[in-house]
Amino acid sequence: MRSTGWLKRHRLQAFFILTYAISWASWPAYASGLIPRMEFLPIGPLAAAIIVIALTEGRAGFRAWGRRLIRWRVGWIWYAVAILLPVLLVLVSGVITMVLGAAAPGLAQLTWSGMLTVFAVRLVNPLDGPLGEEPGFRGYALPLLQTSRSPLVSAAILGVLVALWHLPLVLFGGLSVTGLPTTFAITFLYVWLFNRTDGSVLLTLLFHNSQGTFTMGSFGFTGADAVRVELVYFMVVVLAVLGTIALDRQAWQKAPRRATAVAAFSFGRLPL
Repeated sequence: MRSTGWLKRHRLQAFFILTYAISWASWPAYASGLIPRMEFLPIGPLAAAIIVIALTEGRAGFRAWGRRLIRWRVGWIWYAVAILLPVLLVLVSGVITMVLGAAAPGLAQLTWSGMLTVFAVRLVNPLDGPLGEEPGFRGYALPLLQTSRSPLVSAAILGVLVALWHLPLVLFGGLSVTGLPTTFAITFLYVWLFNRTDGSVLLTLLFHNSQGTFTMGSFGFTGADAVRVELVYFMVVVLAVLGTIALDRQAWQKAPRRATAVAAFSFGRLPL
């Protein structure tokens, strides 16, 4: 009972501890030479959310969480934003890089059928980023953060924790170093979209899926151009974030009620 009481008061801490532990589970074995490579598990946030909800909130928690996951009644414009904004960020970054002298042979090899197939598979695969991350990071952790913090502060905290969660990918070659600050920055766009759609994880899932379907790798840049386009992409994302803060200040002041978590017992604050 003491353990359950601690979990109820510190659900955020428990969620992130479990998320890191599950996703990084193979790191000690790899470091000890027991397995040939580090296996990063994107399902960590999803699994952690399910475990913490089961231990601390029960059916009521799953109902509230489930409603956020399938919240689809939002304006059509937000579906367009969720699917097209990630594509626009990549296109702008690629065009700028080509203006700077890079060639993009990879674009000629892209097909609509191939991209739609990738989009569909990633949408339902819990071992991939969108379905593995969004129900946990945006569906569970973000509402808890926003219960006692502004969306801007919540986005900053979540951005740091999500970026650090990706650290093994950088250490073992699955993500460039530039990917960490980019992950931090783009978290603000996820938070903005989540709040503007009244707490819809479905829309952030579409955003994440679109982001991972058409990427910088789609351009086929190599060498110095591949490094340059990632830096350009980071700057484009930062400009997009600053644009939402400057043009939509109200969205960063207070989260809508359905984008926060409300419960009968008090929430533990995440240590800063």
